[in-house]
Amino acid sequence: MKAAIFLGSGKPLEVKEVPTPEPGPGQLLVRVSACGVCHTDLHYLDHGVPTFKDPPMILGHEPSGIIAGLGNGVINFKEGDKVLLPAVLTCGYCYNCRIGKENICDNMVMFGNHIDGAYAEYVLAPAKDTLHLPDDVPLEESSVIADAISTPFHAVVNRGEVKAGDKVVVFGCGGVGINTVQIAAAVGASVIAVDIVPEKLELAKKFGAWETINAAEEERIDKTVKKMTGGGADVTFEVIGNPSTIQAAFSCIRKGGRTVVVGYTHKSVELPASKIMFFEQEVVGSLGCRPVDYPKIIELARTGKIKVKELITGRFPLEKINEAFDLLRSGDPNVLRSIIVP
Repeated sequence: MKAAIFLGSGKPLEVKEVPTPEPGPGQLLVRVSACGVCHTDLHYLDHGVPTFKDPPMILGHEPSGIIAGLGNGVINFKEGDKVLLPAVLTCGYCYNCRIGKENICDNMVMFGNHIDGAYAEYVLAPAKDTLHLPDDVPLEESSVIADAISTPFHAVVNRGEVKAGDKVVVFGCGGVGINTVQIAAAVGASVIAVDIVPEKLELAKKFGAWETINAAEEERIDKTVKKMTGGGADVTFEVIGNPSTIQAAFSCIRKGGRTVVVGYTHKSVELPASKIMFFEQEVVGSLGCRPVDYPKIIELARTGKIKVKELITGRFPLEKINEAFDLLRSGDPNVLRSIIVP
């Protein structure tokens, strides 16, 4: 099979022929239909972030595809089934898995990090983690459900506990931020999108934002939000990973409000403990998505409650995967998600 091989940080991916894997007991061989191009992969390629499996290896953790082979003991699947593979695989037996927090599994395994991923014609996957895709859900475009949509779903529904009628502010309108906007809107919230790029704010409106704020034009964004919401947001989401925007998101919540940190940063963030205590305000983190939530997300996509096709702004064959990453590096504000179609 053809695969894009990761050789180490600072090096382009190399597309070449490698042996097609064979499914073992409990495994599926999936013919990859599409795999999303994610900033996480860019961290491995450009920023020296190490993968758990040493190179050479295959990146890619947002795949959809068609079952091409079954290992011994697999039930409930057959060749030709359309499937989605979650970005992260869980063990099912650690403490966090047992209490329903599989997204922070103590033994989690990620495609394109711990094991070979899906920038290839085929990928192996455990049957226990694989999800059926209905025929009326677009196969290639639905690959991004695996991360770009599932991560904000968990943030909005489980960690933010957003309810219909809530006033929500989303800081950052990149690929994950846009989906935070559309999922919050889908559950009935009034969403304010915040960014410094006008084109991204226009996209946010198309994905359900009630109002937008260009942070570059505001001296005190907290005052603006509190005026627009009548006292502050019920829930804010920081989807950038910047200490200053985490502080800004926290400053915009009402008494009893909640800030959800979705963006990653290795830097420390200073927040006023007095407000957290005296105003009963919350700051919570959010990582990935629980396996139990994927069927709900797929149903939202199937019924059109959330947009999937509209998220895809670029398609690249495997041979042009480095061009796809060049586009991601460019920071083009009109780029939401590219997919690799082997």
